[in-house]
Amino acid sequence: MQEPELIAKTLRAVLHPFKSGVPLSELQGEYKSLTGEWIPFRHLGYGTLEGYLESIPGVVRMEGSKMGEVICHAVACSETEPIAQLVARQRSSKRKTGRQVNCQMRLKNTSPVKLAGKPKGTLRQPRSLNVPEEGSKRPVPRLPRGRGVAGGMVKPSAESARLALSPAAGSGPPKEMPMQRHVTVVNRPEKRLTVPPRFQKELQVHLSRSSSVDSNDNLNTSTAETHTVDSGPSAAPVNEVQGRIKEILSKCSSGVWVSKMPQIYREMYWEELSTAVLRQLENWPHVCTVCYVDHGFSDFVESNSVYKLQKQFHSLPFQAAKCKLAGLEVFCDDPVLVKAVELQTCSKIFAVEILEKSDVPLLVLYDTSGEDDININATCLKSLYDKSLELHLQVDALYTHVRVTSVFSDGSLYCQVPSKGMSRLSEILQKLEDYFRYKQTSEFNVSLPFCGKICLFPSKGKWARVEIRIIHTRRALDVQFMDTGTVATVKVSELREIPPQFLREVIAVPPQALKCCLADLPPDTGMWTPDAVLWLRDTVMNCPEFSMKVVKQDGSKGIAHVYLFAPENFPGMDHSINRQIKNADLWRHQKDVFLSVTPSGTSSPKVTSDAVSTLRVTSGRLEKSFSDSPREPSSAVSVTDMPPPLPLLKTGELMDVYVSVACHPGHFIIQPWKELHNLEALMEEMLLYYSRAEEKPVNIEKNKLYAAKIENQWYRVVIKGILRNGFLSVYELDYGKHEFVSVEKVRPLVDTFRKLPFQAITAQLAGVKSQQWSEEASIVFRNLVEKKPLVAQIQAVNESTNSWDRKIVTFLVDTSLPDTDIWIHDFVSESLVEFSKDD
Repeated sequence: MQEPELIAKTLRAVLHPFKSGVPLSELQGEYKSLTGEWIPFRHLGYGTLEGYLESIPGVVRMEGSKMGEVICHAVACSETEPIAQLVARQRSSKRKTGRQVNCQMRLKNTSPVKLAGKPKGTLRQPRSLNVPEEGSKRPVPRLPRGRGVAGGMVKPSAESARLALSPAAGSGPPKEMPMQRHVTVVNRPEKRLTVPPRFQKELQVHLSRSSSVDSNDNLNTSTAETHTVDSGPSAAPVNEVQGRIKEILSKCSSGVWVSKMPQIYREMYWEELSTAVLRQLENWPHVCTVCYVDHGFSDFVESNSVYKLQKQFHSLPFQAAKCKLAGLEVFCDDPVLVKAVELQTCSKIFAVEILEKSDVPLLVLYDTSGEDDININATCLKSLYDKSLELHLQVDALYTHVRVTSVFSDGSLYCQVPSKGMSRLSEILQKLEDYFRYKQTSEFNVSLPFCGKICLFPSKGKWARVEIRIIHTRRALDVQFMDTGTVATVKVSELREIPPQFLREVIAVPPQALKCCLADLPPDTGMWTPDAVLWLRDTVMNCPEFSMKVVKQDGSKGIAHVYLFAPENFPGMDHSINRQIKNADLWRHQKDVFLSVTPSGTSSPKVTSDAVSTLRVTSGRLEKSFSDSPREPSSAVSVTDMPPPLPLLKTGELMDVYVSVACHPGHFIIQPWKELHNLEALMEEMLLYYSRAEEKPVNIEKNKLYAAKIENQWYRVVIKGILRNGFLSVYELDYGKHEFVSVEKVRPLVDTFRKLPFQAITAQLAGVKSQQWSEEASIVFRNLVEKKPLVAQIQAVNESTNSWDRKIVTFLVDTSLPDTDIWIHDFVSESLVEFSKDD
C-alpha cells in the first residue's frame, strides 16, 4: 500500500492542471487514468472518498457548484509544481490520442463531437513563405495512395472464454499508464474489418508485452520430483518460492521465458532464484504449464516433446493476448456465463473497444457481421437472467392491467404487464432504497462507463435500472431505462454502481419493458405523422392501465403486434385504440413545398400549392402560416439574434486552425484551434440542456437560428430551406456542414448558447488558380488537410452581413514534422502536374 504522504502528493498533482477543479464523481477516474490505481481511501482508514478528502485540507479544497456537485481543487504547493506540469502534459497528450482500438479491428464510429480535449498550446509556426532558410527547401511529399486500411480478425479460443472473465491477478503496478478513453460507439460505416494505419501496431504492443525473444533454456531435461531446494542464494522455503512464481506468472499474461525467470525473480524479491528451481518447474504443474502462446490455451505434455525455439521463429510476436470482458468479471466463476461467452465468441471475428490498457486489457467485443452491431458483453450478461422470471407474450392471449410506459416517434411503444418478474423487481428496488438511505451514494459513482453497462439512476424519487447505450462525452451519455423502455440523456455523475451484494439479484431480473406496436397500423401501413404520434402519446400516457390482446409476434425484431383497449371498452375491437387512431384524421402528411437558394444568398420559393412563410411546431403538431402571395424572405438575421463575430487576424498573420470539412482547394472549413475546447464544452451543455428541456412551440423561419439534433448531438444551425414532409435544410454554424433534419428535431437556440462566436470559417486555398477541381485533386487535398490541425496564413478576407457567409483566402501549412514545413499549395500544384502527365 502506498504511503499516505505520497498519495496526497500524487492527488495534488492530478488536480493541479484543472483550473476549474474536478467533480468528486470524476476524481477517481482522473486519478486512475494517470496512476493506474484507485485512491485507496479505505486502506487509509476512511469509509468514503469524501471523508478522506476532508482530512487533507492542505491538499484538496472542496466546494459546491451551481449544479449541486462537489468540485475538488488542488491547494497550491511549490513542491509538486514539476509533477503537476508533467501530469498536464500527459493528460493533454492522452486527450489528443483518442480512443484506442485493438489492431486489425474495424474502427467503430466515435462521438459526433469532432475533437475531444483542450488543444495543447500552439502549433509550431512555419518558416517564412517568401524567405525560406538557407538549405531548408520546402519538400513536396509523394502523392498519398489513399487512406490505407488493414484487415484481420480475432478468434478467441474455447479456454479463453473463462480467462476473459477472470479479474487480473496480482496487485502490482501496471507497466503502462492506462489511456483515458473518449467513446462512443454506435452506427457502423461498413462491414469490413478495417482500421487506420496508425492503429496497426496496437495489437502487437499487447501481444508482445511481457514476452522476450531471447533463447529459451533447453527444457528436455527430465528430473525426478523433489520437495527441497538446493541451498544457495535462494534460501526461501519451497512453498514460498512456488507462491512467488505463481505471482510472477499471474502478472505476465503472455507467459515468461524460463531463461528470464531468474532476472524477474531477482527484481521483484531481491533474491537469487536457484537453478534447481528452474529444473523442477516442469514437475510443478500446479504452479506453471507449457502454454501455447499463439492460441491462448495451456496443456500438459511430455518433457521429451518440448524443444528449444530457434531464433528464426522469434520475429513474430505472440498471437494470443489475455483480456477481460467489461461487466462480466464479477461472474467469472459462473458456469452458465462461461458457457455463454464460449458460445458467443469462440472462432468468431469481432471489433474490439479497449476501455483500459494494462497487462490484461479491459474491453468490449462487438459482432459486426450483421446489419446492427451486437454488444457481446451485454449479450452474455443476459445468460444470467432468471428464466422463471421471464415473460413471453402469447399470441391470441388477453392481458389486463397493462401499463404503457413510453411512446416513440415511429409509433412503437413499451408496456409493462403484471408478472412475477415485476413483483421481484419491486422487492429488489425496495432493498436498494433501504440500503442507500443510510449510505452516501457518492461512493458508488460510476468511474468507467461503457456501452452495455447496467447501472442505477434516480428517477422520480426512486432508483431505476438503466443500460448505457451511447457515450457522448466524459460527462454526458444516453441510457435506456430497462423497465420502461424510455431513452434519456443523463450526466455520468448521476449514475450509480449497483452495490456488490445486490448485483446478482439486480441482473437476474429480465427487463420488464416489452416492446410493442399497434396492429394494422404503421410501420406496416406507412409513416407516422407528428399528429398521430401526439394523439397516441396523449391517449395512452394519461391512462393508468389498459387491456391488451396480442395478435402477432415478430421474433426477429423482438416486437409484439397488439390491440389496446381502455378497460371500459374491452374486448370490443371497434372501440380499441387501434381503430380510434386509424379512423381519426391524423394520417395526412403536409403538402410538399420546395425552397431553392440562389447563389447570392437570397431565396425564391417554388410553390406547388401555397407559399409558406413560417412553419409552426406546437408540441409535435405542424402548422403552416400561409401568405396571400409568395414573397421574398429576408436573407439576413437580426443583429440582436447573433453572437459576436469570430475575430479574424490581419492579412499575412498566422493562425492555428483545425480543418473540419474539405471538399476541394476552392472550398473547405476551418475552425480556430484554440477555441475547440470551448466548442466542445458548448456542445456538451447543449446536449444536456435540450435532452431534458420541455417541448415548447417553435416557429420555424428561414434564415433564423435554431438548435438541431443531428446524429445524437445538438448543433447550432441556420435554416436554409423548408422541404417536403416537415424536413428542413440546415447549415451547421460551427462545423460548416449542410444537413437535412426533421422539423421535430429543431428547438429554439436559447441565449445561453448564443455567446460563443460561430466557429466555422469558409476558406479557399491561396497560391493556386481557381478552377473546376477534378475528383483526383479533391481526394488528394482532402486526405492532406481534413481533420488535421494546421497553420493558416490569411491573404484576404471577404466580409458579409452574416458571419457564416464570410470567406477567407489563406495558405495552409502542415508543421507537424519537427524540421519540415509542408505548404499545401505547393503540394496541390505538384499534384496537378502529376495528374496532367497521367492524362
